[in-house]
Parts: sequence; structure tokens; C-alpha cells
Amino acid sequence: MVDVLSATGNIWQTLVGQASPSQPFDVQIVSVDSKPFRCGHGIPVEPAYAIADAPTSDILILPEIWLGPQEAISERYDGLMDWIKLRFRSGTTIYSACSGSILLAESGLLDNCEATSHWGYQELFRMHYPKVHFRPESNLVYAHPDGRLVTAGGTTSWHDLALHIIARHVGVGEALRIAKVYLLKWHQEGQLPFTHLVRQTHHADSAVRKCEEWLKLHYRDSAAISLLVEASSLPERTLKRRFKAATGSSMIEYLQNLRIEAAKRQLEEGKLSIEEVSLEVGYEDLSFFRRLFKRLTGLTPGEYRRLFRPLIEELSGPAGL
Repeated sequence: MVDVLSATGNIWQTLVGQASPSQPFDVQIVSVDSKPFRCGHGIPVEPAYAIADAPTSDILILPEIWLGPQEAISERYDGLMDWIKLRFRSGTTIYSACSGSILLAESGLLDNCEATSHWGYQELFRMHYPKVHFRPESNLVYAHPDGRLVTAGGTTSWHDLALHIIARHVGVGEALRIAKVYLLKWHQEGQLPFTHLVRQTHHADSAVRKCEEWLKLHYRDSAAISLLVEASSLPERTLKRRFKAATGSSMIEYLQNLRIEAAKRQLEEGKLSIEEVSLEVGYEDLSFFRRLFKRLTGLTPGEYRRLFRPLIEELSGPAGL
């Protein structure tokens, strides 16, 4: 992000020999205390300012932080939260990349607003920030009516965020030029195709945990739900209530996620037709399977195969290697 924004207005112009390169962004790294530190995987960072003496700015970007999907940051960064809120009240436009939106959520600025982050933090937002309307399917979400709070999705969604920032504050033409120089891709398909639909939630309901394991083994069965109720020895209404409370999903949603996740693996790695994949994961009605797949992944089965199958083939290398 630092490199791309710092190169805006000058790298394309230098490469193609255009006159008068400029530097519309003065990019500086700010930290809590300005001390040099190492972030993920030992990457060294030397901040220019501490938050206490950082100059005012038009833009504040909160980068991703590493946080486990079951962790919480409550009361860890009180001073930073106050500073973020002060910057927003003073008119600064705030952008977050990936898990940086967790800092915004902790500050309270995302309460009653739509926001996104990496899809792996969906459960974290549900548990710790229920006032935030989390949208894991999107790459960019505008949380504020005038666009002064923008959250970006997971990992390389920072490409989309950088291009948005450049287009908004410099111009669409310059954003396109930067995309060409850095080979940045706009993820118009969103995050849904990349989202793992079946996530292990941490809960203390052992009966529900057994039901989850049972479904993982029997999801192909057309009568999976009724058989599960029978196997659980619990009244159906009780089981449905406890399952939803423990996992955040209804039993039918959990079953559908298992089936579509299995279908995704078949489309990525196998050579079965789409109709055969539908039957393999438990759906005899092909049209229903197509509609459900599109709803949960954002793509049709054919589009999903075209997105990921070439990657599998390329990474597999030439035949025989």
C-alpha cells in the first residue's frame, strides 16, 4: 500500500517518458509510540510518527492486523481507539484493509453500519460486534453516507482499496495507470468464491458438536436432516434451537454449506460434469443446485470452475512432473 500510493502520479509517467511527474500522496507510517518494530513474518517497520504527534491528514488507512478468528481486542488499544475517533470527528476519511476493520469496529465507528473484512472474521464480528452489519461477500463497503468510512475485504482486496483511493482522490485515469503498472486486479467477483463455507465454531454444546460431525459424514444423504434428528435422540425443535444457538447457522444452512463446499472441491479438482457434481453432493434437482451454488459463492458452477480450474492446472505443472 505504501509503495503503490507513493508511486501514484510518477511511476507510470517515468516509465512511458511523460513529463511532469507528481506525487499527490505524502504517505507516512504512524504507530502508537513511533518505535521501530517487526510485523508479521519479521518484516521491519520504522514509523515516522507516534499517534500523539502525528500531523493532521486527509486520509487515514488502517492496515490489516493478525488476529485469530476467535480472538478479541477489547481494551487492548484504548489510546488508539480514541485517536481514530478524534481523527474521524476532525474530518479525516478513514479506510481499512482486511482485518483493519476490526479496529474500526472496536472504536464503535461501525456501529449500525455495513462493513466488511476478511471472510474468516465473520464469526468474530457476529460474536464481538453484533451492531456491525457484516458483509463478507463484498470487497469494498461504504459505511458512511459521504464515503468517509470505507472497509475492504480480505488480503489482496487492498488492491481494490488502493485503486479506489487513487480514483477518488487523484482521478480514475491515474488509478487505471497504476493498475497497469502494478498488474493490480479489481476483484469484481467479490469474496464469496474464496470463502470457506464450513467453519469450526467454538462452543460448549457437545450434542451439537456430535451433530456437526454426523453431518460431515452423511451430507450426501437426501434425508440427512430427518436422519440427524433421529440419531441425536433430541426433540426436533430442541435440536434446531440448540444447533442455531451454538453454530450461528440452521441445520439446513449447515448442510447446504457442506454440500456446496464439497461441490467446490469437485469443480476445482475433478472432471465430473456439473450435473454429476450435483448428484455427487446430494442434489438431484440440477436447477436448484445451480441456484444454491450461485447464492452461496456468487458464481455459477461453470464460472467457479473457470475461475479456479486453470489455477490448479497451472500449479500442477507440465504432465509427468
